Amino acid sequence: MIRGHVILSHGFESGPEATKVTALAQVAQAAGWSHERPDYTDLDAMTGVGQLGDVGARLMRLRTLAEAAARKGPLVLAGSSLGAYISAQVSLLVPVHALFLMAPPTAMGSLPALDAAQVPVSIIHGWDDELIPVRHVIDWAQARRARLLLVDDDHRLSHHVDAAAQAFAQLLAGL
Repeated sequence: MIRGHVILSHGFESGPEATKVTALAQVAQAAGWSHERPDYTDLDAMTGVGQLGDVGARLMRLRTLAEAAARKGPLVLAGSSLGAYISAQVSLLVPVHALFLMAPPTAMGSLPALDAAQVPVSIIHGWDDELIPVRHVIDWAQARRARLLLVDDDHRLSHHVDAAAQAFAQLLAGL
């Protein structure tokens, strides 16, 4: 029996086969959740120097997928970096049961500051993240009473894929 659906959004200049989202997809499947990993690489390619692709189109793509999934049952959104940002933003527009955010940017230049629905939120972030200051993530998580796991890693969290998978499994088990 399927417990619900998970949409896993990769980060900028990454892809749906990225190590972290692949690990989370395996966790979701083992826990009885269906899952999908949208491909945003075409939108990431639409970039100039210092830009992050077409973020608005990323948001719309995820929103469309999330709306369809939410009509069928419980939905969890998960993402890494830019994927975390769009997951949190879409949670304000589509009913979700939880969020799992890896290295979430709390600010994105001229875009709205990170915000999320009042649902269970679990975050993993690196102490040495070179792109997103750890203090900003701590403050954001504290204001929402989110579960926060800080690890000895950088923005990519490449040394803590297993820790991310375990934290995601805990989130799903608690739903």
